[in-house]
Order: sequence, then C-alpha cells, then structure tokens
Amino acid sequence: MTGPMPRISSAHFHAMSDGTGLFQHAILDVPDRAHGYCIDDNARALLASYDLGDGSREEDSRLMATTFASFIQHGWNRDTGRFRNFMAFDRRWLEAQGSEDSHGRTLWALGVCGRDDPCPVRRAWALRLMRDGTPVLSTFRSPRAWAFALLGLCAADEAVPGDTTVIRMCDRLAGQLMDLLKREERADWIWFEDVLAYDNARLPQALIAVGRARKRQDHINAGVRTLNWLIEVQTGEHGLFRPVGSHSFGAPHVHPEPFDQQPLEVAATVAACRIAYEITENPFFLAEASRAYRWLLGDNDLGIALLDPDTGRCCDGLHPDRANANCGGESLVSALLAAADMRALERTARLSIVVSH
Repeated sequence: MTGPMPRISSAHFHAMSDGTGLFQHAILDVPDRAHGYCIDDNARALLASYDLGDGSREEDSRLMATTFASFIQHGWNRDTGRFRNFMAFDRRWLEAQGSEDSHGRTLWALGVCGRDDPCPVRRAWALRLMRDGTPVLSTFRSPRAWAFALLGLCAADEAVPGDTTVIRMCDRLAGQLMDLLKREERADWIWFEDVLAYDNARLPQALIAVGRARKRQDHINAGVRTLNWLIEVQTGEHGLFRPVGSHSFGAPHVHPEPFDQQPLEVAATVAACRIAYEITENPFFLAEASRAYRWLLGDNDLGIALLDPDTGRCCDGLHPDRANANCGGESLVSALLAAADMRALERTARLSIVVSH
C-alpha cells in the first residue's frame, strides 16, 4: 500500500448489531429492520470480531463474538443437519434450512472460532457444532460451499490435528474442486466453472489452504494458477482493481462486465493473495492484495471511496455512475475482513524482511 493503512472504526459494526445479531441491510447507514438477519453475515461477523483492529478492548470483541456465535447456534436445525439462514426482525426463522453456500460459510466461521477464540469452552463448542454440520457436505454441489467449508476444515485441522473426519472431508472437497478445474480449464479460461460469479477468489484460497494443510503441492499449484488468472481478469484498462461485476454473472466463458462491483470480491481477493504470499513469498501477491484493498479507498473505476475509516461504514457497491450509498452487513464485514487480512499480510511481510536480513 501507499502509506500506512487507515485504522478502521468499529462504530458502524456496533450500530448494525443488536442483541440478536448483525442486521442484513441498511438504508444509508441506518439498520433496516424490515430485512432482519441472515446467518451468512453473522458467520462473517464472527470472523471479523476476532480482529477489529481499531484499539477495541478485548472484552468488547468477546461480547460481539458471543452474540454472533449465539445466532449460529440458534440457526442449527438438528432435524435436517443444516443451518437456517434468514431470520425476520421478530426472530422468526423464515426457512427450515438455508443455502449450501450459507451452510459452508457457517462451517468456515466455526472452524476459525474453534482455532482462534480465546475461550477454550467456546472453541470446544465451535468444533463440536462443526462436526455436526460436516456430514451433509457430501451431498453439496456448490463449489463455493465446498471452498467456504474447506477454509473452516483447514482451521479445525490446525486446532485439533489428526481428526479423521476433518481430513477425509478436506480430501473429498479438494478433490472435487480439482476435478472441476480439470474439466473446465482451457488455454484462455483457467477456472473451475464456465462462468464467473461472486466470492470468486475463495476457490483458489481454499485450494491453497488445503494444499498447505495436507502437504499437496498439486493443490497449491492449482490454487496459485487460478488466482493468477483471476487477478488478470480483475484488472481494468487503467490497471486498477476491477472485481467481477454482477451484471456478468452466469455468462459462460465471457470476461466479466465491469459493474456492479461489490466489496465482497475485495475481501476474497485480499485473503487469497495473503495465503498465496505466505506460501510463495512472491511480492506480486503483496502488491495485488494492496491493489484490491485500495479499491475500497477510491482506487476504482469511478475514483470514489466506498469505505469511511472514521466510522467503519462501507457502501454496498459501485454502480456505473455512483456508489450504492446503502451500507449493509455484507459490505461492512467484507471491509473489516479485508482490513484484518491486510494487517496480517503486512506483519508477515515485515517478518520476512527481518528474517532475510
């Protein structure tokens, strides 16, 4: 990055949360109670609560993590072996089970909680609930659900090495991603599917993570190769980061339309570049993480900052002519997660420089 990273306030994070969880949407920066909550955003909020990075007291972080963990626990439907996703403001669940992607994201959060939470009782809770939610993954067909779950499984493997259930599922899901890539990859399309959609960089990130965990260089190589291709695709005419626009979702073998651009892709790209740098020590990935992160601060097609570090508000996206002024839960946690990964990446880079000297 050019200059120091700005410190991001957690004020909007607090404003968007209540005793139930993180609100899904906002009207400008006002929480929109009409759309209630979802487990997708609360799972990501649990991840973000472990590294607020603004000088927040440990007690403050712990209380927020407790709220989001409680939401996840309440979302578990033992009868279906799945997590519910959408909840109304009056705390009514709106479905018996959520999407495959929301289930995968929840397992991701539980795996990280089981590894990183400072409370041993909370870590035990997270790993137990994760084990309960793992068997159904064998029926899933969403590559993104596989990737999200893999990130959680790799974290769980760090927490409790040698768990055969975790290891078998890691090998299974990673193998499925590798099979997709083998089927779809061609000279001009180095990807797992014939389309680009949302949260794209989580797929390479997951393959690199499981390659590191399982000592599979072929998985690492595939993850780095697909990430390199995605970085090229996510570059605009003037060299700025240009995430895959939602207008192009579902178009086979077509390079993406530029709009609408969303902070979700920044968080995914920064995280993927972080693990790629940790594995390869190639400064290219350090630069690419910074390029993606600065999209939030105004280095984008419109030259508009979407993130306000002084409040923590983050706009929901970039339209062809303006930013989306609403500052909902997904964009908020995406900005927080991207900032946390950038801080970790900068620490790794500084350590690497010290060691090399």
